[in-house]
Amino acid sequence: MFVKILFLVIFFAVMLAIGIYCRRHASDVNGFVLGGRSVGPWLTAFAYGTSYFSAVIFIGYAGQFGWEFGLASTWIGLGNAFIGSLLAWNILGRRTRVMSQHLGSATMPDFFGKRFGSSGLKLASSVIIFIFLIPYTASLYNGLSRLFNMAFSIDYVWCVLGMAALTGAYVLFGGYMATAINDFLQGLIMLVGIVVVVVAVLKSQGGLMEAIANMSAESVTTESGTLFSGAFTSFFGPDLPGLIGVILLTSLGTWGLPQMIGKFYTIKNEAAIHKGTVISTLFALVVAGGCYFLGGFGRLFADSIEYKADGVTPIYDSIIPTMLEGLSPVLIALVVILVLSASMSTLSSLVLTSGSTLTLDFIVPMRKKPIPEQKQMLIIRLLIVFFIAISAAIAIYQIKSPSVTSVTFIAQLMGVSWGALAGAFMAPFLYGLYMKRVSPAAVWVCFISGVLIMSANLICNLTGHVFFTEFLTSPINAGVLAMLVGLILVPVVSFFTPSLPATRTEQIFACYGHEVTVEITDSLGK
Repeated sequence: MFVKILFLVIFFAVMLAIGIYCRRHASDVNGFVLGGRSVGPWLTAFAYGTSYFSAVIFIGYAGQFGWEFGLASTWIGLGNAFIGSLLAWNILGRRTRVMSQHLGSATMPDFFGKRFGSSGLKLASSVIIFIFLIPYTASLYNGLSRLFNMAFSIDYVWCVLGMAALTGAYVLFGGYMATAINDFLQGLIMLVGIVVVVVAVLKSQGGLMEAIANMSAESVTTESGTLFSGAFTSFFGPDLPGLIGVILLTSLGTWGLPQMIGKFYTIKNEAAIHKGTVISTLFALVVAGGCYFLGGFGRLFADSIEYKADGVTPIYDSIIPTMLEGLSPVLIALVVILVLSASMSTLSSLVLTSGSTLTLDFIVPMRKKPIPEQKQMLIIRLLIVFFIAISAAIAIYQIKSPSVTSVTFIAQLMGVSWGALAGAFMAPFLYGLYMKRVSPAAVWVCFISGVLIMSANLICNLTGHVFFTEFLTSPINAGVLAMLVGLILVPVVSFFTPSLPATRTEQIFACYGHEVTVEITDSLGK
């Protein structure tokens, strides 16, 4: 217990010290929200990766999908690395940085407002972000509940309150720069921690080959009644369509998440984009790949995990904590810091995104008189406190109300949030960076369709109804549907509705045609 508490005290002290140190970078709105658009590749890449992967991944997704797909769940981690990181940086990174600076936008709603010439889109997207980031934030707290109870026997309420207070403190002090530096340190902990944990858990099962051999003994009966032996060690697992759905939502979905896209706004220069792409991809390979690979062995602990009342369906959030119970106190302390790092880094990104978005894109435009910059800073900080408080309250209420069964699993909470945000924003943001003829009406249609699909899915789950088909009842698959619908609707609706005037569109896309003079050391020429 002494080792565990010592690890926590050191961790908390360092996080707070960084927040206080970074106060000088948070003296104005630009510094507080964007770090002055001067963040280097390592900090940006780690900020992207740590915002991507949290307790939702380590406790929720790794446990549930490792159980459902076996070792094939590792494909999810690979998808996160190559689609969610490598392709995202290559396709979105540079264009987002260039156009957002050209338009003078600091947030995703601000981008929508200026790119499509609509203050209504700006206001609507800020409200969508604020509403649908709340369930995601609540899921972060849930990911820590069982782990802290296992390691410290601490009540869930105190765990939530402590995490909320600490995260709020360093974000309020240092803004984006404090978040980025803490993300870097937390990312290093995640990299080391996941490797050590995977090795330790496999060693407890007799090594890699012994664990795989034991997993191969597990079988499943297919829908046609055929016995699928070795299903959980097969190449694509027992449920390929379900696996593809999870890969698409958790990988392609990041292309429309404001807390992820916001990292591209802050990149320092061209070289930082290239380095950041490599660093971010490698980070995702280790962290996401390691998490899902570890979760793939969850069925080896079937005798120890918790089950629902039917005695058959596992409580997925209990799988990973159960796998870790037999580790040494030092390793358990490392795991606690690992999951705490993953959760706090994502939480800080979410609250900063939500508070700044609601202030800059909703409150400021609604006021007829200009709001002084220092007052804007105060409003952002107050909203950060409010966002942390309400998400913590929801998390506590949810864990204390076992009757709410449809969305108690972390994966479902995250699926609702990611599905709504990615379904509403991914298509118009992607097309807006590359296509000149995207109409404001098409963006409105995409916003509405993404929110309606996920809201209907959530209502069906809460009331026990099937959402169209059993397959789409899962928030994961409904989220993929929302994204695909958006990718189709935006170009189709744009074809039939008027876009911005050609002169305005040319002004917007002129940012990609600027001629610049560089030193010969930066460009070797033809």
